[in-house]
This record gives sequence, C-alpha cells and structure tokens, in this order.
Amino acid sequence: MNQEGILAYIPQRPPFVMVDEVIKADDKVSLSRFTIRNDNIFIENGVFIEPGLVENMAQTAAAGTGYKLRALGKPVPVGYIAGIRSLVIKKLPAVNKTIITEMFFQQQIMNAHIVYGKIMADNEEIASCELRIFVKQED
Repeated sequence: MNQEGILAYIPQRPPFVMVDEVIKADDKVSLSRFTIRNDNIFIENGVFIEPGLVENMAQTAAAGTGYKLRALGKPVPVGYIAGIRSLVIKKLPAVNKTIITEMFFQQQIMNAHIVYGKIMADNEEIASCELRIFVKQED
C-alpha cells in the first residue's frame, strides 16, 4: 500500500507520517519503506535524526497491527511508545535515502506489545531497538 493507503492503518497524520509504503504485514513481521524528504520534521543538517528513526520503527509496527485489526473489522487503535531498550544507531540516513524497516512482533501482554526492529539503508543495518508499545483500548 502507498502513503495514502497507509493512513487507514496508522493513527498519525501528515506531517508526522514516517512510512510511505507497507511491504508486508502479518502476525509476526511488519515491513515498510520510507524515503526521507527534505521537508520532514526530523531533518537536521541534511540527515534524518534519531527520533525520526524511532518513530519510523513505531509506525511500521503500528501499520502491521492496524492492518490486522482492519481485516477483522476493528478500528485502528492509538499506541504510545512506553519504552525503548537496546537502541543502537550506527548511521543517520541522508535526505533522499530510502530506508527499509522490519519489525518483529515478540510478545503481547494485555495492552502492551513488545517488538524488535531494525532499519536498513543500502543493504546496511543502520539502527535497531526493542520497543514496548502501549495500545489504548477503545471504550
């Protein structure tokens, strides 16, 4: 799905959308593509900075969850990053680079989801971390 389509699966809206396309979404993995543009809110000195990388990982996980829930006829929930563990950033990608993000769903305990993700650019891993995401339940 493209960026217009992605809006059906994540709660974020422009200019805070950090995913252009979902390549894969199933019960175990969510895979996305994102091209970094100069007008992105997380650009500093021509590179996509750390908060943008973390948000890209979180939105990739959210897109996978949103896709699964929409397939079941349920609304897309809002999620909040509750914790970040083992964050490693090896390189900040430059404007016009395309990154591929892969999120692996590790565990769900009630409203808490634990996911592990990595970001690749030019076939090189540039960032990784474990995210703990709290998903708000609908009333």
